This record gives sequence, C-alpha cells and structure tokens, in this order.
Amino acid sequence: MRVALMASVAFFFAVASTSPATAQQASSDAAARPIPAAAAGTGLNEIIVTAQRRSENLQRAAVPVDVVSADGLIKNGVVGPDSLGTLVPALSATPAGGGRVNFFLRGVGNFTANASFDSSIAFNYDSVYVGRPGSTGGLFYDLERVEVLKGPQGTLYGRNATGGAINVIPAHPKLGETSGYVTGSYGNYNAYSAEAAINVPLGANAALRVSGNLIKHDGYLSDGTSDDDTKAVRAQVLVKPTSDLTIRLSADYANVRGAGAGTSYVNTYRYNAATGQYAVTPSGLGPAIGIYDPAAQAFRDTLHAGPAGRNVENIAPYPYVDNEFYGANAEITLTTGAGTLTVIPAWRVGQENNISDTFAFTAKVVQHDQQFSTEARFAGNRIGIFDYTLGAMFYNEQNKGHYAIGQQALANFQDIDQNLTSLAIFARATAHLTDALRIVGGARHTHDHKTFDGDADGYTIVCVAPACPTVPLFPQVDYPGQLGVPQPAPGGVAPLIGTGAIVARAPAEVVNQGFNAGRVTYRGAVEYDVAPHSLAYASVETGFRSGGLQPVSGYEVYKPEYITAYTIGSKNRFFDNKLQLNIEGFLWKYRDQQLASITVDSSGRQGFFVKNIGRTTNYGAEVEARFLATPLTVLNAQGQYLHTKYDSFQYTVPTGTAPPYTTCASTIDAANPAARDVDCSGKPAYNAPVWTLNMGIDQTIPLGDFKAVASVDTQYRTGRWVGFEFAQGEYVGPTWQTNAQLSFGPTTGRWSIAGYIRNIENNRFAVNANTFAIGSAVVATTNPPRTYGVRGSVKF
Repeated sequence: MRVALMASVAFFFAVASTSPATAQQASSDAAARPIPAAAAGTGLNEIIVTAQRRSENLQRAAVPVDVVSADGLIKNGVVGPDSLGTLVPALSATPAGGGRVNFFLRGVGNFTANASFDSSIAFNYDSVYVGRPGSTGGLFYDLERVEVLKGPQGTLYGRNATGGAINVIPAHPKLGETSGYVTGSYGNYNAYSAEAAINVPLGANAALRVSGNLIKHDGYLSDGTSDDDTKAVRAQVLVKPTSDLTIRLSADYANVRGAGAGTSYVNTYRYNAATGQYAVTPSGLGPAIGIYDPAAQAFRDTLHAGPAGRNVENIAPYPYVDNEFYGANAEITLTTGAGTLTVIPAWRVGQENNISDTFAFTAKVVQHDQQFSTEARFAGNRIGIFDYTLGAMFYNEQNKGHYAIGQQALANFQDIDQNLTSLAIFARATAHLTDALRIVGGARHTHDHKTFDGDADGYTIVCVAPACPTVPLFPQVDYPGQLGVPQPAPGGVAPLIGTGAIVARAPAEVVNQGFNAGRVTYRGAVEYDVAPHSLAYASVETGFRSGGLQPVSGYEVYKPEYITAYTIGSKNRFFDNKLQLNIEGFLWKYRDQQLASITVDSSGRQGFFVKNIGRTTNYGAEVEARFLATPLTVLNAQGQYLHTKYDSFQYTVPTGTAPPYTTCASTIDAANPAARDVDCSGKPAYNAPVWTLNMGIDQTIPLGDFKAVASVDTQYRTGRWVGFEFAQGEYVGPTWQTNAQLSFGPTTGRWSIAGYIRNIENNRFAVNANTFAIGSAVVATTNPPRTYGVRGSVKF
C-alpha cells in the first residue's frame, strides 16, 4: 500500500510539473535519504566523501558507506545520533539511560554503559575519535554531512573498530565569504529547536565560523521521560598563511539535560516448578506509559522483590541527565612536493552526572572522561604506478567513574580508574596496474596498554523466613554507608532484627592491574572500472576491538574480539546519469565476540559487564537505487538482507532456584552444580532484522519564482530481537514508519517554510528491551511517537 501511495503522489506531481529549471534546487531539499537524493537538470548530482581519508566521489569510493547530507539531517529532524537509524538501513542507534546511545551495524554492536569498555562502532567527530559513546550528544548541527561506514575500519582510522564507523563532519569556515543561516522549528510535545551559523572573513587569508543549536521537547512517555534539553556551540578559525599551508582551529561545548530515555513495562514472568515453564502475563500498560506513571507504579507494586520475600516499592528517585562535553582540535595541512601532510591534535572532555531508569531500576553514574590524541597522515604523490598513505596515531584516555545501582533488594557499587594509551602506525598503497584496474593493500599495527584500578561492592536483602513483608528495601544512594542497614564484612551477613531477613554482602572484588593487547590488521582489495560510470570492487579486511579489565568476579579480564570481513560490490550510473544502482554483498566472521549486558558474576553479584561469548557469522546483501524519473521527480530505494547467527554463544549464571528466563537452552553444570550453562548458539544477533527497506519520493512543483517540494519516505523492518536474553517480550514484529513533508520558498533558496509529520502511523515499538530480574519483568525503550510541526529557514 505504501509503495502504491508514494507512486501515485509522484505521478500526480510529475504531471503537474514540467520545468527542469527547478530540479537542482529541489535536490537540496530532497537530500534526506541514506544516499542524499540530489537531482540536477541533466542527471543526479555527485556527492564528495572522505571515508577513505581523501576527498573522492562517493560513486568512486570502493567501500560500503552511506551518506546523509546536512539538508537531509535538518529535514528529518536528526539532532542526535539516535535518529540516524531511520535513514541508514544497516544502522540501529538506540537511546539509553543517562543520555547515552548504543550503536549497532548489521547486528554488530553493544551496550556501552560505562567507561571500562569500548564500542564496536567507532564514532569520529571532525576526524577525531570519540572514545565514549555517551559523549556523542550535542554535535549534530551545522554539519557538512554524516558518513556511516560498514565493516571493520582496521587500516585508516584512529582506533580499530570491528562493526563500522560513524563520521560526523561539521561545516568548515570559508575564506572570503560572509554567509550564514538560521533554522527554527516548533511542533507537538512542545518541541522547539533553533540552529544557526555565521561565517565571516578575517582578512584575505582567514575566516571565522560560529554556530550553535538549542533543542528541547517534552517527554514522549506519560511520565515525562524520553525528553530532550540540549544546548551546544562551536567556533572555528581557518587560516591560510601560504598557498601550501592551512590551519584550522576548533572548539565546542555541549550541555545535555532533561530526564533522559525512559522505559515501559512489557510483561511479567513467573516460574512454575510443577510444569518447568514460565507463565508470562502482559503488563497491559502500552508503550507510551512510562514507569513513573501512577498506573505503572501500581503495576510495579505487584512485582515480587526476588530474594527479599516481599514486593518491590515504587521506583524512585526520578531520573535526570546533567552531562557536559567540550573539546578543542586542530587540523594542519601542509602541501609539499612529495605529498600532503595532515596533523590532527585533539583534546576532549566528558563529564556525566545522571540517574537513569531504563532497566526498571535506578542507576546513578558520575563519570569523568578525558582524552588526548594526535593523528598524522602523509598522502604521497604517485610514484610510478603507486599512490600511498602513511600515518601514525597516539591516543590517551583517562576514565574515572562511580556507579551506584539501586534495585531495592540489591544495591551494587563500582568505582573505576582506567588509563588507556594506544599507539598505531599504518600504511596503505594503491597500484594502478592499468587505467581501469587497481590493487589496494593496507596494514596497521596497534598496541593498547591499559591500567585499571577498580572495585565492586554488592548487598542483597535475603528473606530467611517464610515471608518478610516488613523488611525495608534499599533506597537509591551514592555509597554503601547510606543504605541504612548493618554493614557486614565482605562475604558476610548481618541480621535485620524483627524482619525475618538478613543483609548479605558479596565478597570483595578489587582489580588493580594492567592489560596489553596488540594486533596487525590488514586490507586487501581490487577495484575495476567496468565502464566510465561503473565500478566493481572486492575486498577482505580485518579488525579488532581491544579487551580490558573490570571489577567483576570471574570475569576480571575479557579478551579482544576479532573480525574478518569479505565484501564484493558494484557502483553504477546509467541512462545519462539519471539512474544510480549500487549493489554490495558481505560476509563477516567474528571470534571472541564481546557482549556487554546486565548479568550475574561468579560470586552472585549482579552487574553490567563484558563477556566473550564466542563466534558469529553475518552475511547479506544491500541494494541502493536513485532514479531521476522526471527533471522534478526523484525516487529512492535502499534495501538490506541480513542473515546473522551466533555460531557459539555460551555463558554461565548462578544456578538459583529457577532456570534463567530465556528461550536459549540451559543446563546445570555437571562439574560445578552452582552454575548453569546457557547456550544461545544458533540464535540470530539482536537489533538485526532480516529485511530492511527504505523508500522515498521527492517532488518539486514550480510556482513561478517560487516552488513547493513534497516528500514522502518510509522504512520497513522485519521482526527482530531487541534483547540479548532472547526472552518473551524482547521480540518485535515487523514495523513500518512513514514521514512526509511539504516545503515552500523562492527558487533562490534564500528562505523556506515547511510542515512535517514523522511516524505517521504513530507506531510505537521497542528498540531495546531488558529483563528486570529482581522483579521478574521485561521493560523496553521505545521509538518516538507521531510528531509534527513547522520549520522555517533563512540563508544569507
């Protein structure tokens, strides 16, 4: 139905519109797809990317990469990384508590809730690797474009990444130009935003660009959570003292506030020992009811508090986010007779202070991250048949964090102090065997050294009587001494007089040691120009993600993960540059894959930590098409088929009184009856739909000296798991999400007004789900509801 609807809209507007003069202007408004739709009068426009650390036409870049333009970001209301997944089929970016975002590419990703482990998807802002995914807020304004690279980035990028990379590229100052823009919008949920930039010359050889944004909207859930309150500013100075030397200095600041991402109850589950099965009862609350809503609090009061022998209480306190991010970086480019040298020094700081509730319990994070990096690259002039790039990278990151987790019957505390130093050298060469045939080879050696000083402390209320209805539960506090209960020695217990319960304290867990990991990664590729507008390529590339340390009994050290990725593809333009058709096939093989999740360590202490779970195989294909159907009509389609499988996914949990709540097989370990072996081998990866399809139409309607542009786009995803337990309530069926916009303005593009509606279906579905084990419930974070509003823009 949606395909027919969009085809009908396009046909109607195409019949009413015949002037090719407005097609190029329409392209800037239409640039909102994963590959921006930009139509010139005689064909599709070209897109320049720097995905391979050099400027090149996207259609000539022999790598799997999607691009979203600046106009596309504004048009689709993308003000943070969590919205990118609606534009890029391979990407899933899910909001998490405390202002953090989790990235998944083709089923590869992880939940990076604290500073002791790294993301499998590298996030690069202005060519600077950002080590903490929580530090990615407040950067999506005044951008040139966003590039999403799929697969390992093992030879050219600042830190190794196994799943891919997201490159956020701000607009740079322009010499000799006074220009700028202002964009503002207002919509439902009391949503308003403002974005502005100004570029001014500072003499003949320098320029200043200052930009900023303001974003605010009420909560998308009934309890006021899933809101936004972000303010950010950026200043850049570009100086070109000689024709061969360019220096650009940049500084930025962002403050992210509000309640943060909220969550909703999905169901409850109870184990029936007689049948050996779990009985599952839907919450009946719906995806728009946040867990602080009175109806949700009443539902929560019926949940049993696990070991405490009584029901849980209302969740408190209310969540908040108060995070600050700032930094400075430079880009120094020197052109010599032998090639071009680029040096990028950078410093970034992230300060997080937040309480989140996305696991149906409160978690307070106080964290300070500071990173220093310097990357140098030399792109040499061709020597004979060879082009080459040489580079080196120094990266240092210091993380200090205090985490206080309150689950009422459980209270856990962690402190970490981690220092990472990473050194890398890399090289890539291209041999031009003929004018049409090229062979590419690259290698990188990376060495990581981590020092880690951390400890964990855990307390549990255990009912030793038939029931303990009067036992007090733990409040959310910052430190153990504030719990208001007796403090037993580590590994000991203390009675709670008159309640029938005790306080059990987990054995002490202290980790103070170093960790080293090194790896040579490589890339080999062949590229062939089949025709002037057709490129075929094939590659094999490896990547690794460093291991590390954590204060978790039995899992103090986790190993690096490794990937080998095979890619074959073709990029083409046909019919006088009116049809673009790109096809790519891929096969990814993982070993020692890391999984970050909430689970229980060998001492019975619950926590959020990393395990190496085994091997994974992912393969599939992606097809992307853009068609200039008429001089005023642009059609877009992009689809991905993805098959994922955990070849080996095994872990252990304490035996407890019931098997774990999962559809995976579990058995008591014969060698260690205190542990259960859980085997999820054969399951698909989570956040990995088998089919994803994006379709869109952009139609220009000439109106004399003015024009209107109508746009419709939709995304379809097949069913997928959104929680690693593969438990009932963590599966989402097929989903559609459709958006539309109508804009009006002069053909000069100096100003425009637009009305928009997003998620027309008001389809609310889970993007991340977790089990609240203490209360035997499943909770989920959902996508935004239907939103609509108006937007105005002025350029000068």
